[in-house]
Amino acid sequence: MTATLVAKGVAGGYAHRTLFDSLDLTVAPGDVVGVVGVNGAGKSTLLRILAGATEAQAGTVTLSPADAFVGWLPQEHERLPGETVADYIGRRTGCSEATRQMDDAAAALADPPSTAPAPVDPADVYSVALDRWLASGAADLDERLPAQLADLGLTIGPGALMSGLSGGQAARVALAALLLSRFDIVLLDEPTNDLDLDGLRRLESFVEGLRGGVVLVSHDREFLARCVTRVLELDLAQGANRVFGGGYDAYLEERETARRHKREEYDEFADKKADLVGRMRVQREWSSQGVRNAMKKSPDNDKIRRKASMESSEKQGQKVRQMESRIARLEEVDEPRKEWQLEFTIGSAPRSSTVVSTLAQAVFRQGAFTLGPVSLQVNAGERIGITGPNGAGKSTLLRGLLGRQAADEGTASLGASVQVGEIDQARSVLTGTTPLTTAFERLVPDWPVAEVRTLLAKFGLKADHVNRPLDELSPGERTRAGLALLQARGVNLLVLDEPTNHLDLAAIEQLEQALESYEGTLLLVTHDRRMLANVRIDRHWHVEAGRVTEA
Repeated sequence: MTATLVAKGVAGGYAHRTLFDSLDLTVAPGDVVGVVGVNGAGKSTLLRILAGATEAQAGTVTLSPADAFVGWLPQEHERLPGETVADYIGRRTGCSEATRQMDDAAAALADPPSTAPAPVDPADVYSVALDRWLASGAADLDERLPAQLADLGLTIGPGALMSGLSGGQAARVALAALLLSRFDIVLLDEPTNDLDLDGLRRLESFVEGLRGGVVLVSHDREFLARCVTRVLELDLAQGANRVFGGGYDAYLEERETARRHKREEYDEFADKKADLVGRMRVQREWSSQGVRNAMKKSPDNDKIRRKASMESSEKQGQKVRQMESRIARLEEVDEPRKEWQLEFTIGSAPRSSTVVSTLAQAVFRQGAFTLGPVSLQVNAGERIGITGPNGAGKSTLLRGLLGRQAADEGTASLGASVQVGEIDQARSVLTGTTPLTTAFERLVPDWPVAEVRTLLAKFGLKADHVNRPLDELSPGERTRAGLALLQARGVNLLVLDEPTNHLDLAAIEQLEQALESYEGTLLLVTHDRRMLANVRIDRHWHVEAGRVTEA
């Protein structure tokens, strides 16, 4: 089925705060709309409104046809207690709900009420439910599921519990759910998070092959550049939204041009107004000075001279009034509000030993998985990029290098005076029920409370964030708190494991700039293709099937 989604005059936010309003968007078959904006601009809120999961503060969202099948895949891979892989995929694809509706309709058709006739013919309800069930792909989902899992390299079966999967496995199961879905319109919130390069390529192929419309939120710049046909920008600083035609790179150019024109337009207005105001002040002073001089210098009997001076002053007064009128007629141009930007540096510690970490024929076992034997050496100041598929052993390698997992065979040693700063994939340093400020103060005990709050505010974590429990913060907010911790602490070995997950585009660019000026040792694990291209790397390790090779 081909379907069109139309949002007209939509406003959205939470509590009494409106994040965006007067938003118009049409998503037709073949459209791939990328939604961009800083964290907190309302991107996820917009997707929930388009999906019908959240009511808009104003405006309307309509579907044509009205029974179009809309699939919304939220940002975090929710794992329900006791839920199997098959249950999870059935829920994410909408097949489970479609099956429930069909079963209910079949039961009502088989056992109609014995009293008053139903307001709607049960046969009609069953017909609609059956059509939805067939359209969802529920009829053959059980047959398609094992093949899709195998194609993604997952050795787990449909009956495996989601709670027992690794982060990489859960990401691939989420991708499987997307690939198995049959939605008319697809709403994707950060679908690239935790996906490796193979998963990203599969996701790109899926999006490019869809006949229906897609609205997606992503901070993966290369993914946006390859997939989107239009960009919807939610500009929180300006309180505006705008749809840009063309792809992501065209959007960047057009946005920069538009911002430059707005700044130039305001500067021209401000300069013109300042010039007129300055001239008016001079003329007003001349007028006042002329009257004072006429009163002082002109004797009482020299009425003609006095009158001439007063007339000259009156002419100056007329010029002042004319200047005031010109200023009033100027078309007011609002000054573009400066966007909040994450500006930070990575705190430095004294240099570590020359050899930071060494693995000599080291073997690490993690359940049925084995990494190694591996022989590697990390020297002070080296910048190493680490890539590889999910489940290949990258996290195990990092634990071994940092001395957090003992080698089952061979040796592993960490150098002297190594001060580690880390953003791990799970953001585990900042999790739990402790309020953000309390947890942060424990990690930097030498910092006064006021300075902690000031630093967090610099990272966009203000009064409505600092007293909230860590687990109630969004993934992006926890990531920014982790970056704030890097600035507060002295670091000479920086370990970043998928640091771009959940960061907005501006923050990712700022992180890249901070890495450029960082002079210590760097271990960077990322699937962000543009970050790999933009960040200066001395060495490149590729981890696959428990082996580490140097490119």
